[in-house]
Amino acid sequence: MSGERTVTWTWLALMAITIGSWWLAPAHAHGVASASVVVTCVVLALAAVKARLIIRQFMEVRAAPRWLKGATDAWLGVLITTVLVIYLV
Repeated sequence: MSGERTVTWTWLALMAITIGSWWLAPAHAHGVASASVVVTCVVLALAAVKARLIIRQFMEVRAAPRWLKGATDAWLGVLITTVLVIYLV
């Protein structure tokens, strides 16, 4: 796939994930915001996917050495896990 086409599809995926995250918000359906562990976990997972797409496609990591790809994936995993642990504790 060409570079422009890849960026376009990535952008469309990011927009779909953003709309999906917004749709999952409890206040969207009921008008009242309330904490939900399941929704929070799903939104964090979607945020991880978005972050990985942004890092790979828009920060040029897709053409980087394998060690850098692994390091960014590991960093993202630690970050999302830490946020989730802080939220659950």
